[in-house]
Amino acid sequence: MDALLIFVGLIALMLTGMPISIALGLTVLTFLFTMTQVPIDTVALKLFTGIEKFEIMAIPFFILAGNFLTHGGVARRMINFATAMVGHWHGGLGLGGVIACALFAAVSGSSPATVVAIGSVILPAMVKQGFPKQFGAGVITTSGALGILIPPSIVMVMYAVATSGMQAVGPDGQPVSSASVGELFMAGVVPGLMLAGFLAFTTWNRARRFGYPRLPKASLRERWEAFRKAAWGLILIVIVIGGIYTGIFTPTEAAAMSAVYAFVIAVFVYKDMKLRDVPRVLLSSASMSAMLLYIITNAVLFSFLMTHENIPQALGNWMVETGLPWWGFLIVVNILLLAAGNFMEPSSIVLIMAPILFPVAVRLGIDPVHFGIMIVVNMEVGMCHPPVGLNLYVASGITKMGITELTVAVWPWLLTMLVFLVLVTYVPWISLALPHALGM
Repeated sequence: MDALLIFVGLIALMLTGMPISIALGLTVLTFLFTMTQVPIDTVALKLFTGIEKFEIMAIPFFILAGNFLTHGGVARRMINFATAMVGHWHGGLGLGGVIACALFAAVSGSSPATVVAIGSVILPAMVKQGFPKQFGAGVITTSGALGILIPPSIVMVMYAVATSGMQAVGPDGQPVSSASVGELFMAGVVPGLMLAGFLAFTTWNRARRFGYPRLPKASLRERWEAFRKAAWGLILIVIVIGGIYTGIFTPTEAAAMSAVYAFVIAVFVYKDMKLRDVPRVLLSSASMSAMLLYIITNAVLFSFLMTHENIPQALGNWMVETGLPWWGFLIVVNILLLAAGNFMEPSSIVLIMAPILFPVAVRLGIDPVHFGIMIVVNMEVGMCHPPVGLNLYVASGITKMGITELTVAVWPWLLTMLVFLVLVTYVPWISLALPHALGM
């Protein structure tokens, strides 16, 4: 009954058009003041300790690094490198766009940033070469979603923060710890590369069927030149992933390193950004970080309320007693998350749903890392379909296309992503192979 009241209140407030962060906070405070005896100083303490996590510091640093890279010419050089390698295949520029999105995702951590950085450069080039605008928009909108699956990923950090410290027990009654940011980053590598391959195949197949243009094959010298110019950006991938894997620094320290490195190569190496532009980038990054941290703060309160009322534990007990198998639970979770993607953005979904679903998943024997990657792939799909798909709105601004037209344009790639979601859901090895191989 308590769970029903909480969710009815939350949905009612969101339906008024209220920002999700404020709706979360109001729902929690209203319930705490009217239906529980929780002391207000406990709430204040929880607000403070809830965001006093070292992992949360990674979010503003990755946002800052992504903004420096977006404005610093790194994306253009990655596109040139990708097209030099695969431009002579069917749909060459489109394939180059997919690979460039995957490369940029490995340094930015954000899907909208990937769409802006790659799309604003490659979409005009594709139209100029003779590709239909709808084809280019479909490629970039969906490939940009790789930004939250290929590490580093802000959404993975959100999942780790939302589930950290939660009391969860496995089917054998033993406590199970939540996934760390480092484990999630490593787990995202194989699924990220696989999805990039799936999207590239869809792009190649459609380009071959409809006879879309190809670029002349680049010479070895041209490929080397493209690689040399893109190398400074590509080195950042090695710094972040290699540094975490070897234990040189934590994911949060990797985020700080990437922000400093991105600043240096944008201003002093490539020189595409002037020092006078830095304050504007800092202000934009601070604004986005503040928005996410405000959502996190209210989501921490919501998670506290869920735990205080024993709602996740009760839900887990009910599912076990009804005999729902783990595969049936995953079907329910996928439907729930895809439905939530219709009216909420990924950060909010993860911060609200993860604390509720995580203990149930663990109780049914589902690995926390596998479950986290499955949630991230769901978020990717949600970013590419209406009515609130962030990538659709970003791509709409670049292409000047309507949301309805864009929705029709992305459907072949969106269908590919749904097929991949089924694979990730029921083949845990895809997510767990690399972390297990690294001894995590």
